[in-house]
Amino acid sequence: MLDKRNYQGQSKTMIKKMSNIKMKSIAILFGLAMFFSCRPDLETIETITKTENLPVETAENLRIVYSSHAHIQMIMEAPFMERFEGDEPYMELPAGFVMVFYDTLLNETSRIQAKYAIEYERDNLIDARDDVIVENMETREKLNTEQLIWDRKNEIIYSEKFVKITSEEDVLYGQGFESDERFTSWVIKEPWGSFSVEHEPEEDTDELIQPAEDEDSL
Repeated sequence: MLDKRNYQGQSKTMIKKMSNIKMKSIAILFGLAMFFSCRPDLETIETITKTENLPVETAENLRIVYSSHAHIQMIMEAPFMERFEGDEPYMELPAGFVMVFYDTLLNETSRIQAKYAIEYERDNLIDARDDVIVENMETREKLNTEQLIWDRKNEIIYSEKFVKITSEEDVLYGQGFESDERFTSWVIKEPWGSFSVEHEPEEDTDELIQPAEDEDSL
């Protein structure tokens, strides 16, 4: 037996539940629309990131002369330079650099070169990497390593990496190194060993030449 009152009550309850479901669905759809409209896409994020990392200054065939009291002390050359600003401004030399030191008579005394470097402007530090070579033209000594920190404020160079120092007499190997920036007074922190450089004996030009015998005297 169908009770009309019960049927009407059930109908009202079902209508109320359906209305609640519709309202919740509309709210969810509205929220999703707001989320996707406010959320930047990947292309936008990449564009913003690239913009923030853009250099404020670039230069090709860079040449910087460092002088004191009208005397040239150093000259740095680099194929390409990029300078960046921010909390830690820095200058990047992605193609490497060569720094040449001079005496008061403009004679080259030593040089530092690497295939890559970053200069941190506030700390006045240069982080040189990838086939770093330091040479002293007066002592004829050469340093090879893969990373070298140049503290320009304190005028020292140092490394915690493997180092090799070659002189006219021997070859030294070790871990860690420190020197003045002109590579005149240095120390290897953990020396591993040394090998003597063999020199070919020079010919004795003072040796007397025996004269050929005269055939007529035979």
